[in-house]
Amino acid sequence: MDQLIITVAVAGSGPTRKDNPNVPYSPEEIADEVIRSHEAGAAIAHVHVREPETGAPSFKLEYFREVRERVRSRCDILLNCTTSSFFLTGDNILEQRVAPLSLGIDLCSLDIGSMNLRERVFLNPPEWGPYCAKAARERGVKPELECFDAGHIRLAKNLIDKGLLDPPYLFQICMGTDGGIEATTRSFAFITELLPSEDVVWTAMGIGRHQFPVAVLSMMNGGHVRVGFEDNVYLARGVLAKSNAELVAKAVRLAKDLGREIAGPEDARKILQI
Repeated sequence: MDQLIITVAVAGSGPTRKDNPNVPYSPEEIADEVIRSHEAGAAIAHVHVREPETGAPSFKLEYFREVRERVRSRCDILLNCTTSSFFLTGDNILEQRVAPLSLGIDLCSLDIGSMNLRERVFLNPPEWGPYCAKAARERGVKPELECFDAGHIRLAKNLIDKGLLDPPYLFQICMGTDGGIEATTRSFAFITELLPSEDVVWTAMGIGRHQFPVAVLSMMNGGHVRVGFEDNVYLARGVLAKSNAELVAKAVRLAKDLGREIAGPEDARKILQI
């Protein structure tokens, strides 16, 4: 079978040390988690930043820059920075969202559609997709199309049809959120069937207890996987993970049992053509 790209989402904006005392907050802690995850087998790191003292979500460029510099000094893992607006306020939110793209990163998330998420609306207005796609192309960054439901696949295809994205198109299928598609085998088969038929690289992720079942489904069906504290803080039922690297190592073991070779960063670059 084809090589497997493992993405690690080391911090996110949701989980705190109340959920797991090992969740990283500071840029140094986040970078260290990325580096250890690379050593365990991750080829891509999806990066959010936090306020070092409180763990509150942050979008400060100096934090993103510090993470990038610390990681780049020690390994060649691909860096995928968030463009999520879930906690952003004020004017010029679209400009704020694409600011990390100027830091010399490889990939960025592009959340395709709006949805209810926890107690709020995760707002991604119609102008956001084209705006982010154009900004990413100008900066040489590849967008990762985050799709939380079936309609998001259609919206992503619209960007492709308008010529705003370059092949291969990278899709992230996000399963198990409260406002998105359920993490079931039936839903997995349904949503992956909707993907474009060619020039596609796709990854799947599951939230919480769905992380590894979804990972296995993806491995078995030719997709790639994402694991990490952003989506799940448990190694097994009732067992908190000591690090993101533990979650990556578990994904590596499962992949090898299923006959998937693990892709390194250079392999991932070739697969994604970046």
